[in-house]
Amino acid sequence: MPLPQPDDLTTLVLRTEFADDAAWEALCAALDAADAYPCATRVSDPRFAGAGVQALLAEESAAEEDERICEVFLADATALAGPEHPLLAVDLFTDPGRTFRVPVRWYPEISANLTIANMDFAEYADAADPSGTFRGFGDG
Repeated sequence: MPLPQPDDLTTLVLRTEFADDAAWEALCAALDAADAYPCATRVSDPRFAGAGVQALLAEESAAEEDERICEVFLADATALAGPEHPLLAVDLFTDPGRTFRVPVRWYPEISANLTIANMDFAEYADAADPSGTFRGFGDG
């Protein structure tokens, strides 16, 4: 079964941690507060509980070509526990399996630019700090 398709002009935020519903709601509220426009298609489906990068890559590679998506952002245990809600960005297309973290603060910018192909996944991944987290370009 392919990954869910994101709504038009949004990227997919996939919940993989189901131990704390309040933390998921807090992350959703942070996404809503991060931008005036919807930028995330949020999916909370228990079939993705505990799904890791390799499982998602396998699922996506089995999908029909017109059903594949380019990237997914995981709401995993780290994203739900941290105050910045650092989602795990996963490349599913150009360099499958490449990842970086993105605090919700930066998510709308990344989502918009990836959606309209203004920038690509690698540009953000290459700008991640030594911890593997994107915190803006330059002095950001």
